[in-house]
Parts: sequence; structure tokens; C-alpha cells
Amino acid sequence: MREPAEIRTLPDGRRLHLHDGPIDLIVEAFGAKCEISTAYRTAADRFVTVLDELCSELAFLRHPARKDGLLPVGVVAKRMAAAVAPYCEQTFITPMAAVAGAVAEEILSVMTSAAMLSRAYVNNGGDIALYLAPGEQFVIGMVERSERPSLFGKVVLDSTQPVRGIATSGWRGRSFSLGIADAVTVLADRAATADAAATIIANAVDLPGHPCIVRVPARELAPDNDLGHRLVTQAVGELSANEIEAALNAGVNTAQSLLSEGLICSAALHLQGETRIVDTRTGLGLVTARERTDSGSLIHA
Repeated sequence: MREPAEIRTLPDGRRLHLHDGPIDLIVEAFGAKCEISTAYRTAADRFVTVLDELCSELAFLRHPARKDGLLPVGVVAKRMAAAVAPYCEQTFITPMAAVAGAVAEEILSVMTSAAMLSRAYVNNGGDIALYLAPGEQFVIGMVERSERPSLFGKVVLDSTQPVRGIATSGWRGRSFSLGIADAVTVLADRAATADAAATIIANAVDLPGHPCIVRVPARELAPDNDLGHRLVTQAVGELSANEIEAALNAGVNTAQSLLSEGLICSAALHLQGETRIVDTRTGLGLVTARERTDSGSLIHA
């Protein structure tokens, strides 16, 4: 029998921490005190059911997505399946590629349905679902996941923009990656959508067969994971400027394709100190660390 879910208010008194097995959420809501209390209570009530719900369909969720395949039953699982559906005919992908974003999205949904809030976010290890009432905005910091996380850019989002989900993927992150990106941060209309797209773009940032890249079968690291025998990146040696450019260009091409299809709003690709940005040029406010003058108070993706 597993440990019960952990639910606690963080020492700052503003944020809620929800932890259950592999799911680890930081939640923050803004508005009247009574509305925030209602939102947090609703989030906690829904959270304790999420992991068991996902586990009941785990075998299905770990199998490759198929265009005309069966659909899952659970609400979160349905969000996952919908997020990966656009990619299943072109590449290997399972609904698990969108699990973090889908969980964040579900918790935010129940909060905003239960309470009148001005702003709110649910951060699931850097995959973030956002709520913005008219006239509100968030500043999001993009972090390279490593032993010493560092901010490589930021994005300013306001309520008039379509972005309500942000996700980050890369070989240094919590999940396995087939590519070599230190971090790929994607902005999309939903968190689950951003999560799936970040996985696809991060996998594309690559130098196949390069001798400085260490890869091992995913099942050797986690026997029950959804990638099986596929080689996942475990280390990336120092690359030349031309190699970094080639790898980033491969990812940029993929990101531009997803942008043209309307699957993402913007993406930032980061590899060994270099960053490339792909966006619609519609004022999303995404800038690199070199361009920023003041990081302010950030939510970290």
C-alpha cells in the first residue's frame, strides 16, 4: 500500500504543495482570501484521486498512440491522448508524453470552476497550466534543468494572448529524452498540448551517431517506462559551435512546423549556452537571458 498524498501550505503562506508518488505540484492562486481557500480545498480534493485514476489505465497510456485507437476513460487520460494525437502518425509517442501538463491542467480546471480568481497557476515540475482573468499577466522564467538550474530567458504573458500552458523538455529533465537539448520550453493554448510539443521538439534537437553523446536503452534505466528499447540521452560532451548550430536548427525546423500547424504559439530551444526562439512575432514577450534587464518575480518553467 502506497503512502497517502501529501498536501501542505508552503512556508510563504501563499502556495500549496501537492505531492503523490511521481506527481509534485506547486499551486498558487490570486484573489479574495475566501476564494483562494475554496480553490485550494477543491484542488486538494481532486488531487488525491488523480494518481489512482491514471494507474488504472497505465498500461494503455504507455502504449504508442494511434489515430483510430481506443480512447481512455479518465478525464486526465483523455487530455493526454488528445495532446499527442497530432503526432502519432509521424513518430513514436505515447500519451505519457503529456502526463505532467494534463495533470496540471486538470487541477487548475477544478480550481477555476470552484472559485473566482484573478490569476492562478499549477506548476508540475516546470510544466505549467495558467489562468488569467481579463487585465492580468504573469512573468514566466525559463530554466535550464541541471545540477545548477539557471534562467536562460523569460516570457511575459497577459490575458489577451492565447497561451495558457507552458512546458519544458530536455535530456536534463525529469523524463527521458531522445534528443540532446538542455531545455526546450514551449508555449501553447493548453498545458498538455505544450507538454507533448516540447517532447517532440526536444527529441528533434539532436546529432545522431555523435561520439560525444551517451545513450542507453530506456528500459535499462526504468524497466516499466513507455520508451522500452529506445535509446535515451544520458550525457552530452562539449560540442563545437557548428554542431550546436546543426542540432538547434533541426529542432527549430520542427518547432516552425508545429507553429505553422497551430499546435504551438512559441518555443525557446537551449543547448550549451545557445538559445533559439521560434514564435509568431505577435508580442508574446519571449526574450533570452541576454536581453532581459529585470527578472522580477518569476514562475519557473
